[in-house]
Amino acid sequence: MPDSPLSLKPRYEQMYIELRSRLQKGVYGVGDKLPSEKELMKQFDVSRITSKKALDMLVQEGYIVRQPGRGSFVIHAGDPPGETYSASTKAPEPQEQTGVQRRLASKQIVIGLIMEDFSDSYGKEMLAEMERTAQRLNVYLLMRMSFSQPDIEENAIRSLREYGVDGLIIYPTRGQSFNPEILRLVIDRFPHILVDRYFKGTESASISTDNVEAARKGTNHLLDLGHRHIGLLASKVMDNVAIEERIEGFVRAHAERGVILDRSYWLTDMTWNGETEAEEQERVRVNVDTIQQMVEHQPQMTAIFAMQYELALFAKEALEHAGVKIPEQISLICFDSPQASAALYPFTHLQQDQHSLGRLAVENVLKLIAGETLPGRISLTADLIHGLSTAPAPALSEAAQVKRATGTD
Repeated sequence: MPDSPLSLKPRYEQMYIELRSRLQKGVYGVGDKLPSEKELMKQFDVSRITSKKALDMLVQEGYIVRQPGRGSFVIHAGDPPGETYSASTKAPEPQEQTGVQRRLASKQIVIGLIMEDFSDSYGKEMLAEMERTAQRLNVYLLMRMSFSQPDIEENAIRSLREYGVDGLIIYPTRGQSFNPEILRLVIDRFPHILVDRYFKGTESASISTDNVEAARKGTNHLLDLGHRHIGLLASKVMDNVAIEERIEGFVRAHAERGVILDRSYWLTDMTWNGETEAEEQERVRVNVDTIQQMVEHQPQMTAIFAMQYELALFAKEALEHAGVKIPEQISLICFDSPQASAALYPFTHLQQDQHSLGRLAVENVLKLIAGETLPGRISLTADLIHGLSTAPAPALSEAAQVKRATGTD
C-alpha cells in the first residue's frame, strides 16, 4: 500500500499539521498553554529540534506565542489566522518593472535563506515580508534553519550552493567571528546579504538596524523623564554584535548628557536558552532572581533598559516579586515587543523596522545577482513606541530607598 501524502512529509511538518488541526478544531482555545516541549517530544516521538521547528511554524502562522521558560500559549484558534500586520501597515504598491527585474525575467530565480531562529518578539515579521516580497518579484525562497548552531549554518550554506541557488540571505548565528563558509562567499563573490548583523572586516553587504542610534534614542527618553540611575540588562556581549552596539548607544547618551554611569546597575551576562525545557526554566528563574537582587540592592535605580524583549519580561517578573510598581517606582524600556503580547503588557520599546529589513534583503540580493554593486552596510532606524512602562522619575526619599532595599511594606 503506498504511503499517504502526510507520511511522506518531514516529521516536523507532520507534527505542525497535526497541532494546527487541533487548534482549528478547538482542542486548544485562546489563552491555553500547549503541552510542554518534553510532552510533545514524547507524544510525537521526535527530537527537540523537530519539536521546535514545528512550534516555530505555528508561531510564524500566528497561532501561538512562545515565552522563554514558560511555554507556548495559543493566541488564535479556529480558522487560519489572517495577516499579522497592523492596520497601519501598507501593502507594497505595484511598481513599474525595474532594470533588475527585466534582467532577471528570462530565468526563475531561487534565493537561499538561512535563519538562525525567529520568534514573536523578533524575526517573524521580517520572514513574512521576505516571502511577500519574493512573491511580488516572482522569485522563490528556499529556507533552512541553523538553530544558533554554527556548524548547521556552514552546512546550510554549502548545501544551498550545491543545490544551485542564485544568491543567499543569511541571518547569521550569534558571534563576533564569521564562519568560514561566509568568508568563502566573499572570496567567490557569490551574491549574498547578511541580515540584522554584520561582521567587521568583511566585504559582505548587510542590512541591519542602527542599534547605536536606537539605544541612544531609548536612553534619551529615560533621561528626558528625569532618570539618572538607569539599570542595563543584556545577553552576553561577546555573542552578539547588535548588543555591543546597543550598549555603545546607551553609554554615548549618558556621555552626551553629562550623566555619570554606574556599572553596578548592569547585568550583561544573561542567557536563557537551554538544551531542555527544564534547563530553560531554570535559567529564567536564575535571571529573575538576579534582577530582583540588583533592584533590591540598588534602591536609587529608577529605570531599567532591557536590550532584548525577553529580558524585559524577566525584569517585569522580578519587579513584581520585589513589590516594585511599574512605572511609578521603576520605568522599564526594551527593544521590540510583539503585537500579540501588547495586550498582555504594552512596554515602551524600540521597534525595529522588520518589514523594511525583509523587503530590502530580497530586493538587494537580486541586485547583486544582476551584477550591481551595493554599499557595504545599510542601516535602518528604529521607532520609539510609547507604552505604559515608562514615566517621570520618582523623587525617592531616604525612607523609600530603605523600604525597597529591605523589602518591607
